[in-house]
Amino acid sequence: MMWRRISSEVVHQGPYISLLRDAVRRPDGSLGTYEHVATDDGVRVVALDGQGHVVLVEDDFYLQRRRVLHVPGGGCGGQPPRDAAIRELQEETGLVTGDVRPLGVLDPLPAVTTARTHLFLATDLRTATVRRDDTEIGMTVHRRTLHEAVEAVRTGEITEAGSAAALLLAGLTHR
Repeated sequence: MMWRRISSEVVHQGPYISLLRDAVRRPDGSLGTYEHVATDDGVRVVALDGQGHVVLVEDDFYLQRRRVLHVPGGGCGGQPPRDAAIRELQEETGLVTGDVRPLGVLDPLPAVTTARTHLFLATDLRTATVRRDDTEIGMTVHRRTLHEAVEAVRTGEITEAGSAAALLLAGLTHR
């Protein structure tokens, strides 16, 4: 037997997330409640230039209370993941891609949300206009070789889950 939703109520509705409380029947048949977050799927993009460098961004993250180095990405905002990946890459780095391919999909917090993170590899990069939103004002762009970026995951310098997985997958496919 699997989990079964009996009813659902919205506990909080915000512009980016909603908190829901469901009445459920658990796999063992007992009744209970399950709280979870509803939010858009996200994307992460490993942008690899012609010299084998990965484009990374660094930004202030409120909850971590520090700057975080990661690959470009963000929420899908109702777009198909591929389109969102292309948009996020340009918004954060000012780069457009001639070729974007899927690397995989993650369920980063399956006990908390159904939101998935779609991972992409972008190549054939060209310069365009940066279009960051107000939360990305202090964002900076960095370049490292793919090997150096993968090593930054291994050493704990890059800790954002989608970025770590995308870089490791890109490293496996581009040896």
